[in-house]
Amino acid sequence: MPFRMHRVVACAAMVVLLFLGRALAATPAPAVREFEDVHVPMSVVQVAPHSYYVMGQAGLVSTENEGFNSNAGFVVTNAGVVVFDTLGTPALGMQLRRLIAQTTRQPVKLVILSHYHSDHFYGLQAFQRPGVDIWAHALVRDYLATDAPAARLEERRHSLAPWVNGKTRIVAPTRYLGEDTPFTMGGLHFRIVHVGPAHTPEDLMMMVEEDRVLFAGDLVFAGRVPFVADGNVGSWIQSLGRVLPLKPRIVVTGHGRHSTDAVSDLTQTHDYLTYLYRQMKAAFDDNVDFDAAYAKTDWSRFAALPAFEAANRRNAYQAYLNVEQDALSEAKP
Repeated sequence: MPFRMHRVVACAAMVVLLFLGRALAATPAPAVREFEDVHVPMSVVQVAPHSYYVMGQAGLVSTENEGFNSNAGFVVTNAGVVVFDTLGTPALGMQLRRLIAQTTRQPVKLVILSHYHSDHFYGLQAFQRPGVDIWAHALVRDYLATDAPAARLEERRHSLAPWVNGKTRIVAPTRYLGEDTPFTMGGLHFRIVHVGPAHTPEDLMMMVEEDRVLFAGDLVFAGRVPFVADGNVGSWIQSLGRVLPLKPRIVVTGHGRHSTDAVSDLTQTHDYLTYLYRQMKAAFDDNVDFDAAYAKTDWSRFAALPAFEAANRRNAYQAYLNVEQDALSEAKP
């Protein structure tokens, strides 16, 4: 090919590349969606005439389950729907809204949050709209005033992308509750019970009197080891004593299947936490460090329960910290 022709071809190629470069630069990046599509299965379970819930998958929050590892419930009244918790991503919250709309023509009027752990309230974004009240305990205000919510959101934007993304935001309650709060809606009687500090300082439960259904959040776990997280084990044990007097027929837990035997599941959670606390307290009182205390403790009574491997060591460590904190508080003049 003649030299002049080489130059013509080269110039033409440069023009094409320049045009393509400008075209690509002008093409906007894909927009971040507020509500991603949900692929993980979600279905409604009815446990009483007015009470329903969706059950998250077993295991920890992950991209495999799209953040769907917790439960959320709702109650259909003649005057609207009361929702209890909203799952762990805006996308899951939107899917929950769709399922509620498929169950009833009644609109969502009230959302109650058991506590402000991300796996229970990030779906709130899908419910935030005019005419919907959002209730949580007053101690949530203290939590929202810290750096913790922003830090957790940033972590979730990485670990749960794209279901938690740049459009995901922290939604605050519209009303902060004090202690126990009874109310009625559509002829049904509800009782909001503050049981923290336990799993969190702000733990709330919701009792539906006519259905005898208790939405317990993460205070009660059915047939499995609880996740203590940063809870107060000693106070949690005391808080469990407030559940049985409510005489629930069904307990909808924060994770896993609902309980049809409240006494048995409450007893199991109570016995596990009591054993945990007593073993760690005995070790602390004997000046045994945590690693040695954990290694010498006989865990065989609970080792076969689901979630034991994932949760038990972390639970024991939190109990050890609780004992240490209690000792420091008692030592203060």
